[in-house]
Amino acid sequence: MLLATCIPGVAHAGGPDCSRPYTLALHDHGLLYSANTDTGIDKDFADELIRRSGCKVGVSLMSRARIWQLIESGALDFSLSGIANPERRRFASFAWYFSNKYYLLVRKDAAMRQLSEFERSENFRLGVIRSFRYSDSANRLVDKLAAANRVTQAGGLDPLYQALMANRIQGMIMEPFDYPVVEEKHIRDVTSIIEFNDPSVPHGLIMSNKALSQSEREKWRALVEEMRADGTVRRIFEKYFSPSLAATMVDFQAEP
Repeated sequence: MLLATCIPGVAHAGGPDCSRPYTLALHDHGLLYSANTDTGIDKDFADELIRRSGCKVGVSLMSRARIWQLIESGALDFSLSGIANPERRRFASFAWYFSNKYYLLVRKDAAMRQLSEFERSENFRLGVIRSFRYSDSANRLVDKLAAANRVTQAGGLDPLYQALMANRIQGMIMEPFDYPVVEEKHIRDVTSIIEFNDPSVPHGLIMSNKALSQSEREKWRALVEEMRADGTVRRIFEKYFSPSLAATMVDFQAEP
């Protein structure tokens, strides 16, 4: 599904090679991007990144699972708000622009507050978005419950919210981008939020190693660093979060 094709002006000297068009995929996920309104943090970030690059970039909407498949094959150049793990680092590189923690949204009537309780309870079923990975403790919980066939996968957040309200699942993993949707859907009346005791996880521009040479990936990474350094990323996040929460997400240091 093609959302837009951005054709900025002349490429910047020393910037990315604009001799060919590029492709970038967004995924529908809370405040990161809403297909209904064509707005979100990642949309704003993509618009500015494309403008600075001077390149022609086709922007489309895909599921997260499909994005990772195409990044690996080299059929897709970029996506946004991705996190790394050893498997993904084999075929993708990253340019970090924010970091956040993960939380467990749990039905109050599940009457559980500790991660060990969720793991032991045969009645607790967890909902996740297909192909998503999270922080270390969250990943361990997902993997343990998946091995016990107690994980429900969905293509996006809405089916998980519906399953949670219908008590088909008793919990799901969420991020700060999901807070407004949780409030709008009145889910907070029947749920509690439990924080995983993990450090914040860096998220960034995903670059296909097969589609882009290392030197070109470094040029795109430099654009992202420029956006961080001049306050552009902070200003984008402050459109969607309070200044204090935005600061916790954009002020971080991460390894390449």
